Amino acid sequence: MNQFRKRKMLHQLKKTGSLPSYHKEDVVSPDITTNEQILKAVFKNCSDFVIRPIQLNSETKVLLVYVDGLVDTKALDELVLKPMMFEGLPDHVRTMGQALGRQLVATAQVKTVLKISELVDDVLKANVAILVDGETTALIADLKGFEKRGVEEAASEVTIRGPRDGFTECLRTNTTLLRRRIRSTRLKLEAFTVGELSQTDIAIAYIEGIAPDSLLAEVRTRINRIQIDGILESEYLEEFIEDVPFSPFPQIQNTERPDVVAANLLEGKIAIMVDNTPFALIIPMTFWSGLQAVEDYYERPIYTTFIRFIRFILLNISQFLPSIYVALTTYHPQLIPTGLLVSVIAARETVPFPAIIEALIMEFMFEGLREAGIRLPKPVGSAVSIVGALVIGQAAVQAGIVSAPMVIVVATTGIASFAIPRYNFGTAFRLIRFAMLLLAGALGFYGIVVGFIALTIHLVNLRSFGVPYFSPVAPQIPGNLKDIVIRAPRWAFNYRPVFFSSWNKKRIPKGQKPGSK
Repeated sequence: MNQFRKRKMLHQLKKTGSLPSYHKEDVVSPDITTNEQILKAVFKNCSDFVIRPIQLNSETKVLLVYVDGLVDTKALDELVLKPMMFEGLPDHVRTMGQALGRQLVATAQVKTVLKISELVDDVLKANVAILVDGETTALIADLKGFEKRGVEEAASEVTIRGPRDGFTECLRTNTTLLRRRIRSTRLKLEAFTVGELSQTDIAIAYIEGIAPDSLLAEVRTRINRIQIDGILESEYLEEFIEDVPFSPFPQIQNTERPDVVAANLLEGKIAIMVDNTPFALIIPMTFWSGLQAVEDYYERPIYTTFIRFIRFILLNISQFLPSIYVALTTYHPQLIPTGLLVSVIAARETVPFPAIIEALIMEFMFEGLREAGIRLPKPVGSAVSIVGALVIGQAAVQAGIVSAPMVIVVATTGIASFAIPRYNFGTAFRLIRFAMLLLAGALGFYGIVVGFIALTIHLVNLRSFGVPYFSPVAPQIPGNLKDIVIRAPRWAFNYRPVFFSSWNKKRIPKGQKPGSK
């Protein structure tokens, strides 16, 4: 590189802090001083950037480049600095390839790069770059050592029986937890990088021969077309790859449990794990998977089936109970038994608002208490929510602002809504509940029927990566109905779901039903 080009490049670096896009000589220079100037210009005003010069054999200059806080400095001292400073480069060895052959850098993962841009990217990914004067290659040593949270139980999916480990914010830890459960070379983990500035690492997990090739190709396509400055959480990615962005229902399942991811991979689904978040994405998602709890697969099938029936009943209560109450008291009082009607009328005698306004006030207050309980510190959050609900409800009834039956209806609805296992799935029904209330207040039972028909049409037409959201009920697939309302015994799951698996559909051979000989 001549002096004119060098000055031009350094001038560009001082102005922008990055290499010019048209610069064709984005290569490691044999002049170590030039490399040092370029790196200092790239990392200008970065106080955590470290360049440490070393002299070997009294003549060879070496630069160690890393970001303080991302690198394990103790390992850097033991595995890199000591071998290089005390042993030095062996005689007649002046290339980085020969130095690697002599194992001067005692790290498990090392590689060489030829470009400054690659070197900068690797340094920002918690690696150490080693440059030697006179060499046109740089050595990259993996010495990650940043602080990270240990493996703990998943806070959002607590279970009585089952594994207690959950994903963390470290992508490599999460892939390790998955490998511990599926110890096969058919478990594939494809790497992607998304985000112009964040350069977030993403891993697509699937089982070769089980996950459909068409689904895998669609996932790759949707991820590759994302253009964004940064991915800070898996939800960023979710909004870019879902089918219907304005549907209240989630089309991608999220979980922080490795056993849930492993179970879905065995069905033929695909998981997306994002660095810096414990929540993995599972695709495709159906309506029924949003109602399945983790513990459904760790308890006996008879008990699980009973709990699922209760869960579906509570789902309908949380969705329709307030609107049915408003419709009955406003438009169809003749449908209420006489004794109950007299009690309701007596309770509402002093209430100045119609039933629809009363219901909206109480629902709004309940949602406010729920949100406040989440945002408050844990030691006081639950206590404030309970006391607030009791005090406000009792005071409102005594003041004649709302009636006691309405408090009972809203409280029952709130309790029923907590039975929905997945939080983002429950929020969809919380939004639709307000729409049902407005329809009931305007048209009575006719409004509820119209809302129910519209909701059913939307769910039947919704797709998640091409898979019908209501499958296997609509379209009906009799062989896949063993894990919807009921949960069949484990030995009865002979085949994988039709929409999720490729040619390898057989899961468990027949004839394994236990019994006395």
